[in-house]
Parts: sequence; C-alpha cells; structure tokens
Amino acid sequence: MKETIELAERVKHLPPYLFDKIDKLKKQARAKGVDLIDLSIGDPDIPTPVHIVEALKDAAPKPQHHRYPSYEGMLAYREAVANWYSRRFSVMLDPGTEVLSLIGSKEGIGHLPLAYVNPGDVVLCPSPGYPVYSIGTMFAGGEPYFMPLLETNGYFPDLSAIAADVLKRTKLMFLNYPNNPTSALCTVEQFKAAIELAHKYNFIICHDAAYTEMYYNGKKPMSFLEIDGAKDIGVELHSLSKTYNMTGWRIGFAVGNPDIIFGLGKIKTNLDSGVFQAVQEAAIAALDTDEAALAPLRDTYRARRDALYNGLKSIGIDAMKPEATFYMWTKVPKGYNSESFAVHLLENAGISATPGNGFGAAGEGYIRFALTVGVERMKEAVERMRKII
Repeated sequence: MKETIELAERVKHLPPYLFDKIDKLKKQARAKGVDLIDLSIGDPDIPTPVHIVEALKDAAPKPQHHRYPSYEGMLAYREAVANWYSRRFSVMLDPGTEVLSLIGSKEGIGHLPLAYVNPGDVVLCPSPGYPVYSIGTMFAGGEPYFMPLLETNGYFPDLSAIAADVLKRTKLMFLNYPNNPTSALCTVEQFKAAIELAHKYNFIICHDAAYTEMYYNGKKPMSFLEIDGAKDIGVELHSLSKTYNMTGWRIGFAVGNPDIIFGLGKIKTNLDSGVFQAVQEAAIAALDTDEAALAPLRDTYRARRDALYNGLKSIGIDAMKPEATFYMWTKVPKGYNSESFAVHLLENAGISATPGNGFGAAGEGYIRFALTVGVERMKEAVERMRKII
C-alpha cells in the first residue's frame, strides 16, 4: 500500500477556501445542464478597456520585458501610482520608497503577515471579511482576532470592545473600505479612531482599498492615507482588478509607510520575481485613464444594483443598497441560514450567491450577491427567486 505524505500542519487546519468551494458547486450545477446565473464571485464580466489591451500589445514584443522584472516594480509604474494618488486623493508618495508593485492585492494581503507577524502575535481581522486576512495570518503563525462588523455599528469594528490584553499582543489590523462583503463606507472619524489605537498600541494598519473607485452617489470614497498619522503606522493596498476590469491581469500595489513597504518587499524578493513588465506598462495606461472614462462603468453597475435591489425589495427580501462596491449584502429570509439559502437558490433557481458565513461568523444570516451580470439577467434572477420564496 502506498504511503500517504501528510500535509503540513498549517495547511491541515485551514478551512476550505470559500470561492474554491463555490466553484465546485457551480461546476456540478452546470454539469447537470443548469442555466446558471452567477452572482457569487466579484469577477467583472465587462472586458478590460481597449486602450489598456492595446498598451499590452505594444509592450509585449519589447525584448527588455522578456527578462526578469524588477522586484519592486518598474519605476515608471511606481511613478504612475504616485501620480494617481496625488490626483485622486491629494496624497503625496515617494515612488522610490513608498510604492511597491503587487501581483494583485490578494498577494500583498497574504504576504504582509509573513513580514511582521510572529507566532503568538494577534492580527485583528474584520468579520465578515475577505478570507485571506485570516488565512495569511495563520500561515505566519499568528492568531486571528475577529472584529464583528454589525449593522448596529455601521459595519465598522467596535474598537472599544477589544480587550487591552489583546491589543498589547496585536501586530497588525486589517481594514477594508468600501467594504467587501457589506459594501459599507468608512467615515473620517472611524479611520481616526483606528489610527489613534494603532499609535497607542504600536501596531500596523493595512487598509485594503480595492473598491474606492466603485461608487454610485457621486461622493468619492477616501483613502486611509488622507488621515493625519496614517502613514506613520500604515499601508494601503490597491488593485487594478475592479476599477479597470483587470482581474486576470494580476497587478496591484502597496503604498504608504516606507519601512512597512520595505518589509513587505523583503518577503516578495524571496518568494516571487515581480510582475511582467508589459503588464506594468498596460497598468500605467490604466492609471493614466481620464476619470471621466470610468463614469459609464459606474453607470452600468448602478443600473444592475437598482434592478436587483428593487427586485429583492418587491419580493420581501431585506437588502442593503450599496453606495460603493459591486456587492449587495442581503439578509436571508426567515427559515434559512446563510448556507441553506445559498443551496436553495442554487438547486431550485439556478442562482449562485455567496453565503455570508463564508466570510466569518458575523456574516451568518446574510448572503452576498455580486453585480456581475447584465440588467435583464438580473431581473430574471429576481423572477426565479420570486417563484421559490
């Protein structure tokens, strides 16, 4: 009998990755011939803008891009990031020391704990929240401490509820606004409170800002780095995935405190070899895109949001109307929990959605819909739900 090679302990104790599990359920449904309406994963269905694709085409044949890229990212790319931050947030960054390229922001989230978290250190993670916050913590040997995001506190952590002995062991806090999965926004006062706490207990704040450019009410979400004192203790991660429909391109960036950026860079130089420079050139074209050119994309998601929100309301489902992101955080109907309602939708309506408890215990009782199908398809999803609820 062939001997079994055991997994490492750090892998054995990992929960199943949420989106991997959802993918398997979707494949099973499609194999049965189900006409699936996929509202589960935040993967834009709209193609990358043509001018960005053309920039890649122009850059790909250049021989200098066929060698190893620089670990920290091309200086031209980091300058484009710094220029974008200056235009968008009036935040000044040194492209040489305060900007680092990432293979998508997920990679930065996963690697940051490896740079700063020792076994036994605490990492404050939002719940519900992106699973990689806690998974990256566990890989580093740290202890995730889950901060509940509740409707009663505006989906921001109740910082006063975190015990002093936990805060004394804290090395890192993850925040994410506009928030996935709840779509909540963050106020200046809330950011200030987190920054004051980080200064008091000497821990890092990592703000995941992947959704700042997806907003609907004309009020632009802010950068964490706009707040006084933020750069002293924190970094902000961004992705081009959602803003420019570039999920498959795998490019993002980390900005902020130069010492923290340096530590993250130390991990990256040992574990990856950077981003293909032709992709970086395309990303420069994306970051140089006129702000007005993004308005039609926001209009598209606004129409989808309204179709789904109005439809859910018409059948008695309580949803939060998002002012940002392309997610809708929705209470499950009576008689269901998060997982049973997700299974009910999949098996009886051919609709794939994400159970809220997959984002953490505080997500129980909710389900997340992604606005990643067209308006007519969204209306069809509502009509399918109407027949089974």
